[in-house]
Amino acid sequence: MIKEFKEFISRGNVIDLAVGVIIGGAFTSIVKSLVDYLINPFIGLFIGGIDFSDLIFKVNGATFKVGSFINAVINFLIIAFVVFLLVKFVNKFLIRKKAEETAPVVAPEVELLEEIRDLLKTQEK
Repeated sequence: MIKEFKEFISRGNVIDLAVGVIIGGAFTSIVKSLVDYLINPFIGLFIGGIDFSDLIFKVNGATFKVGSFINAVINFLIIAFVVFLLVKFVNKFLIRKKAEETAPVVAPEVELLEEIRDLLKTQEK
């Protein structure tokens, strides 16, 4: 069982996933900082200095933190856009690479025979 677990852990997919989760966590904190300290103050300039994180509604003793929700939506949109760009770039790279790999390799004899066939077709006309 330990040997199977070791093989499972040493597979590339598990290691790639772990790296992706770690980088994703770090990237999330960067985006949160970007939204909290740069984007929200910039937007606040145009809407009268309102800081989204302080935007709260109270109804019958219940507190609704609308500003925190708006921050979360902005974080999500930025992260989703960056992931979209990343997937688009990777797909473009992989599709090109797969197309190069799947390009048919023509043997020299077949290429020569095709040239002879084409020459015979032009002579018959």
